[in-house]
Amino acid sequence: MSDEATPAPEGAADVIETDYEIGQDNIQPKIGPFGLDIHNPVFMVSGLVIVAFVFLTMAFQTSVGPLFNEVRGWLTGNLDWFFLTAGNVFVIVCLVLILSPLGKVRLGGKEATPEYSYFGWFAMLFAAGMGIGLMFFGVLEPVYHMAISEPLGVPAPFDENGNLIEENLAAAKAMGMAATIFHWGLHPWAIYAVVALALALFSFNKGLPLTVRSMFYPIFGEKIWGWPGHVIDTLAVFATLFGLATSLGFGAQQANAGLDYVFGIPNSIDTQIVLILGITAVALVSVLRGLDGGVKVLSEVNMAMAALLLVFVIVAGPTVGILTGFFDNLLHYAREVVPLSNPVGREDDSFRQGWTSFYWAWWISWSPFVGMFIARVSRGRTVREFITCVLIIPSVVSVLWMTAFGGTAIEQVVTDQASAVKEYVIASYNPELSLFGMLSELPLAQITSVIAIVLVIVFFVTSSDSGSLVIDTITAGGKVNAPVSQRVFWCIFEGLVAIALLLGGGLGALQAAAVSTGLPFTLVLLLACYAIFKGLAKEPR
Repeated sequence: MSDEATPAPEGAADVIETDYEIGQDNIQPKIGPFGLDIHNPVFMVSGLVIVAFVFLTMAFQTSVGPLFNEVRGWLTGNLDWFFLTAGNVFVIVCLVLILSPLGKVRLGGKEATPEYSYFGWFAMLFAAGMGIGLMFFGVLEPVYHMAISEPLGVPAPFDENGNLIEENLAAAKAMGMAATIFHWGLHPWAIYAVVALALALFSFNKGLPLTVRSMFYPIFGEKIWGWPGHVIDTLAVFATLFGLATSLGFGAQQANAGLDYVFGIPNSIDTQIVLILGITAVALVSVLRGLDGGVKVLSEVNMAMAALLLVFVIVAGPTVGILTGFFDNLLHYAREVVPLSNPVGREDDSFRQGWTSFYWAWWISWSPFVGMFIARVSRGRTVREFITCVLIIPSVVSVLWMTAFGGTAIEQVVTDQASAVKEYVIASYNPELSLFGMLSELPLAQITSVIAIVLVIVFFVTSSDSGSLVIDTITAGGKVNAPVSQRVFWCIFEGLVAIALLLGGGLGALQAAAVSTGLPFTLVLLLACYAIFKGLAKEPR
């Protein structure tokens, strides 16, 4: 056998020369009823469980809501140390790979070349990774952490009557931005990078199917083709689906709030359900067009619109404060990232458990989806280039986004006691309206609010489309060209799960689903870190 692993063919349907053994039963398509490729139990088990979940949640809406809230509270309250420690491990693994000789390994072999330009690549990974989240939390988090959550015990700059306390302001503003960037910087992208790198390495370099179980060949060997592999892939499906449903729920709530704010369309569960159904229908069209004709085009359009909105906020907002604040916030983040990452001996339970624990579980539940999608579009990059770009560049963009949107909102809150943002975040807490409240105090508010709504909807579509593509690949055993009918099935049920969670408890149910599925998959990712080093050690550099 040669030292260079032969890349897996498009459908992984032929026996290939590889570092590992792949049996015929693991790679040959087995088309079942209705044209489905159900060659292993993953599709059937995960599909039936999710159908049952949707049915039971909709049937017992009044009972499941409190249950979801209790589950979320217990997990984030008792296992916050575990989520924070795991997040730190993923960052350290990525930094070690960037600095070590293993970073010279090229995904796909020494002769592989990238399939997409840097712009197309960045657009796809960024739109899939955080699009809806940045729109929902870009204004909300900086203001909330400055004024309410008090990370690391830094006191808020307002008293119980809402009056400004000048001596607390500078430290509270700095900590509010540092805490926000902490949730959107290195840690989440390190989680995505670990999954994406493992999938790309074992698929493109080792010739294994593009599915989560393939990451564990160095640990379990041939057993990955049996029940251990089935369990791993099924966990990946659950994590992906519920993590995605959480984001779709946030997106539906924000889009509905924007439509109500601009056009007077009622802000209600019924409207949100209609939105999810309509956007899922659009996502189905994108699914049928495929990766290049659907996700890639929408991602690039979305990146251009997001950049336009970002530039507008920088120009129309406190421009000098935003530009200087970008570098100041990077320094604040660098100074506070270690204390914020510390999992023990802290007293800021509201922030650590209510925000950080939830975020880490949410990012981990998203990681099979984002990781596999990034892996699919990252062939030809070296490990060092791959991790640097996936880890550093999106983090820097997130800092700029949070500085522009959050910094503008903080300025409005501090200078205007009657600002819309202060009303929606501090006084009455309507988080889905925070972005529109900030835009309402800038010029061209009607136009920019409509652009924001469109952005949320298109991010919604790209997430749903990308998610169905990834889940389909997992349930088809790693085949990237499985029957389209399967992608249609998963696209539909992503929307149905989001609807079921909204009906069964709203925001609390969405968060509980992400945390519950993120917990077991955290263990999966910790094992994957070991497998990455073992797999890279055998690669030519």
